[in-house]
Amino acid sequence: MTTVAVVPIKRNNRRLPHKNTRPFTGGQPLCWYVLTTLLSMPELDRVYVYCSDPDIQDFLPPGVEFLRRSPELDRDSASMTYVLASFAREVKADCYVMAHATAPFIGAGSIRRGLKAIRSGEYDSALAARKVQDFFWKDGRPWNYDPDCIPRTQDLPPLYQETSGFYIYTREVITHLGRRVGSRPCLVEVSGIEAVDIDEAEDFRIADALYRCGYLPGQGVE
Repeated sequence: MTTVAVVPIKRNNRRLPHKNTRPFTGGQPLCWYVLTTLLSMPELDRVYVYCSDPDIQDFLPPGVEFLRRSPELDRDSASMTYVLASFAREVKADCYVMAHATAPFIGAGSIRRGLKAIRSGEYDSALAARKVQDFFWKDGRPWNYDPDCIPRTQDLPPLYQETSGFYIYTREVITHLGRRVGSRPCLVEVSGIEAVDIDEAEDFRIADALYRCGYLPGQGVE
């Protein structure tokens, strides 16, 4: 099964400009970490960055292939699914691993579990998800618990929150269904550290603090 990884990168981020190339304190540019994790995986045949700006190549670790995408894919109106479909038209593979530079702590072990699930034939896609057991409110009312009989949080039915860590999908899922999650998805539970996603300046400060405390990007949990 030919498997390629793709990390779509847009340089003109609005909420946190140039976040994908912003370095951690004493470290490498943000995009370096997930790309290094992907390069470490022998299960992947190739690792791509899909970006409209060729200058991104100055920030990539050796071994990553650059594929220039149309600037039209940088527009706010261009959905991520459309970006991934465009990539699949240019790069043929049986299976795709899509990851984000903004999730630097995702581990190779978690990605490997997703790939194993798809290669078993039982699933057509896999995604990183964080297990959440907590009290939620909706429309001004408790949503998942009775305030007259408050349970322990560990006894609440678990919910699973998608993270931006990775999406793995077969070629049929992206080309025929036009999605990155198929009809038979596998939820790969990841840790809270792996689930860290950087959108705002505050998110970057938190991730940088974790990095300075010794949490190694890509280490994850085997």
